Amino acid sequence: MQEDWQRDLEHWLEPYLQKLGNKTRRRMCPAYIAGLIGPGDRKSIQPMAARADALSYDRLHHFIGAGIWDSAPLEATLWRQADELVGGDKGWLIIDDTALPKKGKASVGVAPQYATVLGKNANCQTLVSVTLASGEVPVMLGLRLYLPESWTSDTARMERAGVPEDFQSYRTKPDIAIEEIDRVIAAGVRFGCVLADAGYGLPAPFRQALSARGLRWAVGIPRHQKVHPADVQLIFPVAGRGRPRVRHLPDVKSRAAHAMLEDAKWRQVNWRRGTKGRLTARFAAMRVRVADGAPQRIGAAGAQHMLGEEVWLVGEHRSNGERKYYLSNLPADTAIKDVAGAIKARWICEQAHQQLKEELGLDHFEGRSWTGLHRHLLMTMMAYAFLQTRRLAQAGRKKKSLRTSASAEHARHPTGHH
Repeated sequence: MQEDWQRDLEHWLEPYLQKLGNKTRRRMCPAYIAGLIGPGDRKSIQPMAARADALSYDRLHHFIGAGIWDSAPLEATLWRQADELVGGDKGWLIIDDTALPKKGKASVGVAPQYATVLGKNANCQTLVSVTLASGEVPVMLGLRLYLPESWTSDTARMERAGVPEDFQSYRTKPDIAIEEIDRVIAAGVRFGCVLADAGYGLPAPFRQALSARGLRWAVGIPRHQKVHPADVQLIFPVAGRGRPRVRHLPDVKSRAAHAMLEDAKWRQVNWRRGTKGRLTARFAAMRVRVADGAPQRIGAAGAQHMLGEEVWLVGEHRSNGERKYYLSNLPADTAIKDVAGAIKARWICEQAHQQLKEELGLDHFEGRSWTGLHRHLLMTMMAYAFLQTRRLAQAGRKKKSLRTSASAEHARHPTGHH
């Protein structure tokens, strides 16, 4: 069995290896990925080299940390394969982040910051992740390190860690996400809708950047996000005294998302069948105008945000009592079941993060440099894509054998009497 997957891996990696040129690199790449997939608890370079007889630590270390090679062609190959596997109009592009807890201060991007995995602030690296998924099958396209301001304000520190000049200026996680989405689109990856949690859904510029690119999106928001009813009108208020008003104003005040949905009709929605039966929760949805336009003073109410685009406002009541809120620019005639299905499809990327950590050593890298870390991340994503390809092929074979046995059964009993 073991030789079986390793033989498959060599064959599957062929298009990547062509891009690596040099003979040693073409040997190191499969060896590194086989080390990530193979047995053993630690997937850092030393234990991986120790487990493989024909592998020297120095060569493996040089390949990841110091070798002169461009990862862009490998990335392009990964994206093409991911697109063939799960791309298309029904595909999701899921934006999220994941933390790699780390000790010390020398590893690139390490700082005390919020780590979702731990549910608290901790010393860690934070990666912005981009996942392409279809149904139950995620493939990781991108993992890019977020540099906190404690790093971007210290040029000497960035130079020591080998941060390329293009990445040295501070960017928020949503900024990084938009840059990554642009690269994915430029590469021709196909997807129908961008999904993200409230960490990305809260800042208006992120949602506006997606809409400006003509993309469909469904994102989490905090409960206090302000919205107007969809039928809000802009009126020209009459000034009681003083200078006449020069700007139109909304005829109703904006309200917090949770308040807007208080009187809405909540109903049980099942969005798909999971391994334990139908997945259901209570949802309410209504069309609103987001209050995320330019701020403007409105009399005694002070500065208010003007009207943004018309979107879906969605509330979810979970069985554990939790309430969550979302915005989506899916078309006005989309069925609530489909809006809920889009919102809930985001969770598949967390499964991908977990598998990358538990099975493929995503968080085991011990090098300190930008290049070394990003090459390790690329290798883990390639390993994951290979495993997903195998899983899909096996599922396809199972389906085919079920169909074949069913048709054989039918051939034996064409009348249907057994």
